[in-house]
Amino acid sequence: MTDVIWRKPKHSQKRKRSERLKFIAAGVMILAAVLCLLISGTLQGARYFITVSEVLEGASYLGRTVRISGAVDGESIEYDSEKAIIRFEIVNIPSKYDDLATALREALLDSTAQRLRIVVEDAAIPDLLQHEAQAILTGALGADGVFAATELLLKCPSRFEESTAPEGLSRIPEHQ
Repeated sequence: MTDVIWRKPKHSQKRKRSERLKFIAAGVMILAAVLCLLISGTLQGARYFITVSEVLEGASYLGRTVRISGAVDGESIEYDSEKAIIRFEIVNIPSKYDDLATALREALLDSTAQRLRIVVEDAAIPDLLQHEAQAILTGALGADGVFAATELLLKCPSRFEESTAPEGLSRIPEHQ
């Protein structure tokens, strides 16, 4: 009786090994690309906004679309209803405060705080656009020193403060 033994040709083993290497190399390249995108996205979006001081002091921000934040000076608010243009000033918010309402108040009381003129076109005047509101704006700083905003978000900390009972009065206990 004859034994039949079949062996794979050596060239098919080499081809299989080279296909496996190609697959591994492609996987490594895809993983590297995903990691690069993840890292660059995280670094770019690490800060939600920049301050008024940073925009005014950094020449690199001129003409670039950025997101900034500042305290709204209520006395500077102007609205042209015919052209739907809002104009106002924001003041740099100091970072030394933990309480946003205090930081906004102190920023507007500081006569040396940096200010930035804002123009928002094609917009209705929002109810929250008032003195001591925090404005978060997306737009670009022009060569004239005016920030042309394309997006306006407002936070009014007084609306979100927890109400407390006046001194001498206690809260009514809840029914148990």
